[in-house]
Amino acid sequence: MSPLVEPGWVRDAQASRALTVLDVRWSLTGPPGREAYEAGHLPGAVFVDLDAELAAPPSPAGRHPLPDPDAFAAAMRRAGVCSDRTVVCYDQRDATAAARAWWLLRYAGHRDVRVLDGGYDGWVAAAMQTASGPGPAPEPGDLPAGAGHLPRLTAGDAALLARRGLLLDARAAERYRGEVEPVDPVAGHVPGAVSAPATGVMGAGGRLLPGDDLRQRFAALGVPAAAGSPAACGVEVGAYCGSGVTAAHLVLALEVAGIRAALWPGSWSEWVSDPARAGSDRPVATGAEPG
Repeated sequence: MSPLVEPGWVRDAQASRALTVLDVRWSLTGPPGREAYEAGHLPGAVFVDLDAELAAPPSPAGRHPLPDPDAFAAAMRRAGVCSDRTVVCYDQRDATAAARAWWLLRYAGHRDVRVLDGGYDGWVAAAMQTASGPGPAPEPGDLPAGAGHLPRLTAGDAALLARRGLLLDARAAERYRGEVEPVDPVAGHVPGAVSAPATGVMGAGGRLLPGDDLRQRFAALGVPAAAGSPAACGVEVGAYCGSGVTAAHLVLALEVAGIRAALWPGSWSEWVSDPARAGSDRPVATGAEPG
């Protein structure tokens, strides 16, 4: 069952049964997406602040560390998330931020979480009804605190995976090569990681490529096209980016392709935060090759 849904599916589901819809519009350069949410959102959607509710404060664990499981569950209960009710997440267009909410909810143990393909822009383009203003005050949900229901990497795991499996770098190719670094203090990539910009999994209208196209894309990066899981294909697969947000989008694309991959939440911002990095076990590679 694909985690992606279309605008018509969401409209019909809202009419026929209870559905929790989360608006996760966010930009790396800020501000939070509440202003966009109040200007227009899906009917019944609840705004979720990625920086405040889908991440812990910046630390040596990265710019967007995973939130504490209890704090995350409490935030989701405030948003009306129930363990037995389907959740749909969306952002403005490309599902980058929505994928973070999708991954966290699945990691916490929620079994039915979807992402609106094409986001709010796709919803509007499909001539669906919208709402504006501060939004609803949902009834409290009942999501329990949980963790560990999807594969996750630590920095040490990622270093090992880059040598023995397949660690995909979801950042732009020039950041991978170390030519520019607009956010973090050091440019480059984890030695052995393979450049896999998340833009490469996108099609028209901010939508993910179809599953067959995604399998071909990932096969070109070293992931067997017919793989159903890392265990089935004999290759462990993981993804990282700058702070674990865009990497969740790549993990979502891999899931659509039928490939279960691990997320490294700390990502590059954790790798280069090591205070003893020079001469440590966190070396930095540059250039187009994995290194």
